[in-house]
Amino acid sequence: MTAKEKSALLALARATIVARVNGQPLPEVAKPTKGLESQSGCFVTIKQQGQLRGCIGSFVATRPLWQTVQEMAVSAATRDPRFYPMKPADLVDFQLEISVLSPLRQIQSVEEIKVGTHGIYLIKGTAHGVLLPQVAIEYGWDRETFLRHTCLKAGLPENSWQKECELYIFSAEVFGE
Repeated sequence: MTAKEKSALLALARATIVARVNGQPLPEVAKPTKGLESQSGCFVTIKQQGQLRGCIGSFVATRPLWQTVQEMAVSAATRDPRFYPMKPADLVDFQLEISVLSPLRQIQSVEEIKVGTHGIYLIKGTAHGVLLPQVAIEYGWDRETFLRHTCLKAGLPENSWQKECELYIFSAEVFGE
């Protein structure tokens, strides 16, 4: 993605959140570039004062990226079950980060996970958890700690990654305000 496309997606995500929280129509992209029309999964992360405020994403790419970013921005602001839906007062101070995802790739060995390059998507039965590549770097985790926290995110015991789990990795182009 070009710097201009990244800026356009960040501005779109911000304008979308502001519009939704204020009950206004969502903005449109008049003439999307090829990069904004591409189909990629993405996550939108919202932080306030450096702390997580919402993060929702999708690995599925069925629409243009700019539309997926809008949908994930609305979801991160209003549907993340860990937080109350954003209110107008929350719009005063928030920062955005967008992670445009590569396709998922199932792995056979945890040795394939490169901390700082790969995110992890773990599935065991009906439980599933995902952590973006930048999370391990932000917290200074090694591979095993990253796997343990992905299990916890899935609501599983932290050593579940060692037994009968499906493990997928992905990379992300990450950019923010």
